[in-house]
Amino acid sequence: MKFGSGAIVLAVLVAGGMAFASYWTSDRIALAVSGARPAPEEEFTRLHNLVEGLCLSGALPKPRIYVIEDDAPNAFATGRDPDHAAIAVTTGLLAKMNRAELEGVLAHELAHIKNYDTLVATLAVTMVGAIAIVSDLSMRFSGRRHSDREGGGPLAVVGALLLVFGPFLAQLMQYAVSRNRESLADARGAELTRYPAGLISALEKLRDDQTVVSAHSRATAHLWIESPLPRRKSEGRFAWLNRMYDTHPPLEERIDRLRQL
Repeated sequence: MKFGSGAIVLAVLVAGGMAFASYWTSDRIALAVSGARPAPEEEFTRLHNLVEGLCLSGALPKPRIYVIEDDAPNAFATGRDPDHAAIAVTTGLLAKMNRAELEGVLAHELAHIKNYDTLVATLAVTMVGAIAIVSDLSMRFSGRRHSDREGGGPLAVVGALLLVFGPFLAQLMQYAVSRNRESLADARGAELTRYPAGLISALEKLRDDQTVVSAHSRATAHLWIESPLPRRKSEGRFAWLNRMYDTHPPLEERIDRLRQL
């Protein structure tokens, strides 16, 4: 087997292994990265009651519920399907949202679970990793072929192009997937509560709050109801870069759409 075809086969096998691993472990990774801990029902009774009521209305199994010790109001859902899903909320969200607003946020996250958005997000992340692996292997094996005087030019070009444009392609994938799914989850969440005003008020509070999630990560930013990355100059470094590759539609745009329901 020549190095060129061998590189392709190896890249496919590695990417497939990543996809399989991500499918089974993505929720645990996202929760660990965010510093989430299980939310005991006796300590977070209101949270559990709201989730249970919404699950009954939406014909969904109750997801695992986690809490993140952070003053910034935010939340996200993760998991490969409705039977293996989890919702994590920050203590800041619980402190700053009233019942209707919190219900709106939870309905938004349950809509992500019902729509299998969490699986789509996982596949997007997996594709990002696959691009990087194919690029690296293409460059490596093309170098061997060149040293053996077998050429390897086309493979080297492919690797170089993926190396240069791969990160941008990955960001665009997350951008396209997340922005569309966020707007859809807003609409489905409002349908689930039958009270769009609750989610509208919650999004307005998120828009006006300038607290940034301390355990934020670019790898999981697309999961949250609002981007946890610094987006204003006063919030932290590289805010301009976060705005450029924002995975969420502007909150004002989302609020306007909900008002039209």
